[in-house]
Amino acid sequence: MGLYAFYCRDGEAGPQLREKVLQDHLAHIEAHIEDYAVAGPLKQGDTTIGSLLVINADDEAEARAKFEADPYFTAGVWKSINATAFHGVAGDWVGGAAWKK
Repeated sequence: MGLYAFYCRDGEAGPQLREKVLQDHLAHIEAHIEDYAVAGPLKQGDTTIGSLLVINADDEAEARAKFEADPYFTAGVWKSINATAFHGVAGDWVGGAAWKK
């Protein structure tokens, strides 16, 4: 199992679309919580400008399928999406510096 990071920036209609499908999005995340290493909004001050989702999956195709099932994706909240494999090697998530273990 690997980690895949999805860095998403909202489109112009992001605020309206987020409000419209927020409850569906949260219900989806909760129903599939085991698929996420972390997920949350990107903020600029008090304004939400996008999302970061780090998804557990066997490969990028599986991660993308999980990501595209999110109501924010299907509603078109995000105008740009960058996805890449992620390997955590330092920080709280990995218990310090992985290379020292």
